[in-house]
Amino acid sequence: MNALKKSLLTFVCLLLCPPVFAAAPAPLPTAKGRTGRVGTTTAVLDRYALRCQGRAPQRDVRTQSTALWGTKLTWDPEQVTDERRSVLASIDGEAVRKAAAGVKALRLEEGRLVVWPESSSDVVGTVLQGTDTENNPVEVAICGAEPSADDPSVEWYRIEAWNAVAQEWENPCQANALAHSPRALAVSGVWDITGARQDVPGRVTLACETGAISKCVNWGYKPWAERDGKSLADLHQACTRMARADYCGNGRSHTLNGTDIDMYDAFGMLKRTTHASSSWNPAHASFEAAWAPDGAACLARTRYGQTLESIMRECPGRFRTDGAVDFEDGDRCVVRRENVTPGTVLLRNRSYGKH
Repeated sequence: MNALKKSLLTFVCLLLCPPVFAAAPAPLPTAKGRTGRVGTTTAVLDRYALRCQGRAPQRDVRTQSTALWGTKLTWDPEQVTDERRSVLASIDGEAVRKAAAGVKALRLEEGRLVVWPESSSDVVGTVLQGTDTENNPVEVAICGAEPSADDPSVEWYRIEAWNAVAQEWENPCQANALAHSPRALAVSGVWDITGARQDVPGRVTLACETGAISKCVNWGYKPWAERDGKSLADLHQACTRMARADYCGNGRSHTLNGTDIDMYDAFGMLKRTTHASSSWNPAHASFEAAWAPDGAACLARTRYGQTLESIMRECPGRFRTDGAVDFEDGDRCVVRRENVTPGTVLLRNRSYGKH
């Protein structure tokens, strides 16, 4: 997203690394934190040969409106599970399972995965070891790479993961009406079930385009980039909280699919929309909240009519009511966190509120 763009109307579909040898598979972590070794058996090689052939269907095309990673929550479409789960949380660059000759590792450069050492090989066809949100192992194949038309520092990947339930390769990204076969971005760091991000050596998140991590990059908040000499990493993280209306910073969203919001930031990259269009009428919108990397810094109201009291019960001790925060231009919080001032807030948003 062009940093000079004056405004953004956001349609929120709510929702590397030391050398690694690929000749022999690395120890494979098993469920519950145990470790083991997987030999290069005929069965495993046969499985790798089946990757990237596009045979497996999308089993569940329901929109995941609360997605952080944009991935499926579980391989079992009949299982009801917590919104904070994912079949793929991150990949491990220190455990390349299958790669072209001479490829010892993959490294992340801005928003692109590159092979190491330098060679004529590309990343397509590589199988990487990953984990889900419960630290269970999952193998991931990179099936295609598509440079972004807008930014050479970003590359989109078509990926498949080994579905141990169905015993076949499948796109782990959750499809919706706008993205029938979603792609993924490679983003440094690992997000946990609370929505918090950590830097872990060698670990990379493959963020599907239907999730908040990827969308916030696409909206211009690239965590590897800078603005006026300041890193955008915290702004990107604050955006992931805002996109999902994660007020408490606990990973739980308070929004629905198809929500229109207008957001604007302290860096001046995106500015508040003041002119009406067919997709947005600022006269019908009002200030919702101001955002920090760990959730809402202060709130005027919730996105879909939940009471502020219910949010305060969800995260007791986080917000206080003794003193509003006024950002001017009609942006005024009625509950706030300790030491919040207009100068400490990274991001704000407006929305239509309860429909």
